[in-house]
Amino acid sequence: MKLHTTPTQHYQTVTRYEDDAVEINAVSFDYSLIVLPEVPPAKWPVTSFDELTPDHFSQLDAIHPDVVILGTGKRQRFIHPKIVAALTAKRIGVECMDNAAACRTYNILMGEGRKAALALIFENA
Repeated sequence: MKLHTTPTQHYQTVTRYEDDAVEINAVSFDYSLIVLPEVPPAKWPVTSFDELTPDHFSQLDAIHPDVVILGTGKRQRFIHPKIVAALTAKRIGVECMDNAAACRTYNILMGEGRKAALALIFENA
């Protein structure tokens, strides 16, 4: 789905998403990544939802977001609370949704000035 341009173009904005890729500021990515409003997207070493461990979330813990929007792939899946316990203990929320909903939600929160982190899993990577 192609998204419309917003006045937040100096931030990392999802400009398009598909089942197997996402476009951030018109640059396409087909691997799992972490997106923050003010820094370039970073590769996230996750190749499937089932392999997630607490260590995968330490990269997110280090940046202290208000909330983590976890895109779990083509369908919504819920993560075990033990895996994100370190984030929860620091009052960092983790919301699980499919990648399409995660992209839309991230853009809304980022547009509101929230320090949201988008973590997307692409299982074809």
